[in-house]
Amino acid sequence: MTDQMTAESAHFPHAVGRQKGYRAQEVDDFLARARAAFENPEAADIDAGTVRTVAFPLVKRGYQVAAVDAALGRIEDAFAAREREDALGRAGARAWVGQSRRLAQEILDRLSRARGHRFRRVGILRYGYRIDEVDIVADKIAAFLEAGEPVTVDQVRTVAFRMQRRGYSEAQVDAVLDAVVGVMLAVV
Repeated sequence: MTDQMTAESAHFPHAVGRQKGYRAQEVDDFLARARAAFENPEAADIDAGTVRTVAFPLVKRGYQVAAVDAALGRIEDAFAAREREDALGRAGARAWVGQSRRLAQEILDRLSRARGHRFRRVGILRYGYRIDEVDIVADKIAAFLEAGEPVTVDQVRTVAFRMQRRGYSEAQVDAVLDAVVGVMLAVV
């Protein structure tokens, strides 16, 4: 992973034209911290969740968003695999599966609520995620959790919603999507 991270940070294409990209210095700094954390897990301040939720400012001529996001996905996968192996070694497979199953059930309980009532709505003058779009994705994730219907980690990572007045709270929806990714990575 170390060589891959070094090579990726040096080869991210820059955004062109009117497109903005991630501020290169912040991406490079984060990747250096992630590399150090991966190489020295005892002193690590970064885990799969940190990689999943990292955010960078958008600037002209920054690194292309899609390229950085794809690299971050691979880095998150590496951290998650190591975390899974560590947890299996400490607590055993039964405890790890039990913990993942409990989190999956919490997610399923939320996603099984009535359409339009799965998440908190923002105030009347604010914009949130489109309710109908979130509910469609929630139904697909619920089918994945209940019946094993096909959904990939990348599909959950890259889902995007349009905005609407009185929509669902972005923070709440994003937190559940992050938890879904965590569950999926835990059982891969």
